[in-house]
Parts: sequence; structure tokens; C-alpha cells
Amino acid sequence: MTCTLILTRHAKSAWDSNAPSDHSRPLNSRGRDSARALGNWLRETNELPQQVLSSSSQRTRETYHLTGIEAPAVFTERLYHASSDIIFQVLKEASHSRTMILGHNPGIAAFAHAIVNYPADHTRFDDYPTGATLIAKFDIDTWADLTWSSGRVIEFIVPRELLVT
Repeated sequence: MTCTLILTRHAKSAWDSNAPSDHSRPLNSRGRDSARALGNWLRETNELPQQVLSSSSQRTRETYHLTGIEAPAVFTERLYHASSDIIFQVLKEASHSRTMILGHNPGIAAFAHAIVNYPADHTRFDDYPTGATLIAKFDIDTWADLTWSSGRVIEFIVPRELLVT
């Protein structure tokens, strides 16, 4: 059996908003377009998650909603600016074999590097820009069996590759 991880950094947020805190910063217009494009891409590649585990921030909530993913989401403070170790623990608790994690850098980038056996062959994998999405497969029966460096990269994409200008 295999488990599939869809690891997504939130789409581009608005730094010029009147949000009272970092946690409540919304997406900007490019970020909204990117989130929609990511959802379309996941549908086209038939890699939709069965569940979404997301940071509780406004920008991750918006990213989730704009993708149009119908899988239920859990928004948790644990994933707000979480370290790779926290992301690992949250994923080990996942209950569905196809799970999306939606979060922030630098934790998402660090986790992406640590969870796969070989990095994605992509120039943007190291910096994991906003909206970047990794699809990785794991030869495990449940997420409780997850170990570091065990995932195989299936896809890695950044929204710029999906948006037609």
C-alpha cells in the first residue's frame, strides 16, 4: 500500500493589507489566482487529497478554499509557522492515505527536503516559493509508519508554471 502527501505552501499573501497581525494576512490577487490554478492542477493530475491539514492562518485558509478542494480540512495552530519536526508529527496523525499539508516556510521547505529520499529536480525546490506543491508517495500502510527520507517525489510545481500570462 502507499500513502500520498500533497505538501503545499500557502499562495502569495498581501503585505500591504490592513491585517492586524501576520496570522490574519490575506492572499493578494496573484495568490488567489495561484490557489485556483493549483486546485485545477490537482484535479487534472488526479491527485486530490482525502483530507487537508492546514495552518490556521488566513492565507492558508484562503489557499484551501480557492483551490476548490472538497476534502475536509482541519485548521490548526500547530501548523502555523511549524518546524519540520512538528509537521512530521502532524502527518503521522493523519487518518487518510492521501493527505494535503498546507503551511508556511521555512518549515515546509525543510520538511520537504527531509521527508523525501531525493530532492525534486526543480530549480525552485530549495526555496519552496509561495504556492509550491510537492506530491510524494510513501510505501507505508498508514501515516503512523512514516519515517524520514522515505518519500519518492512524484511531482513538484510552482504556480508560475500554471498561470498563463
